[in-house]
Amino acid sequence: MNKCLFCKIVKGDIPADKVFENESILAFRDINPAAPTHILIIPKIHIPTLNDLKPEHSNLVGEMIQLSSVLAKKEGIAEAGYRTGFNCNEAGGQTVYHLHLHLMGGRTFGWPPG
Repeated sequence: MNKCLFCKIVKGDIPADKVFENESILAFRDINPAAPTHILIIPKIHIPTLNDLKPEHSNLVGEMIQLSSVLAKKEGIAEAGYRTGFNCNEAGGQTVYHLHLHLMGGRTFGWPPG
C-alpha cells in the first residue's frame, strides 16, 4: 500500500486534477486520457481489485457508480453517452492495483472494447 500510486494521490503526496472529493471517494482526471473526458473514481481506502471487494464495500461501489452519472452530467457528456468500467487484473487491463472506475466520454466508442 505504501507504493500505491492512488494511495499517494489520496494522501496528497502526488498532485492530481481533482473533480470531486468527499470522505470516501476521490475523482480526478486521468493523466493519460483515452477520451476527451477521462476521469478516474477511486475509493479512499485501498482495495486492490474487484476480486478483493467484500460485502461491506457494496455502498462504496454504489456511490462510485452513482458519482459517475453525476460527473457525466457535470462534464456535459451524459446526453451523447459515455462509458464506465472497472478493469480487473492484468488480462483485464488493470495497471494500478487500487480499485478505480473509469468514466470516459466525448467521443464514440466501439464494441467490443479492446
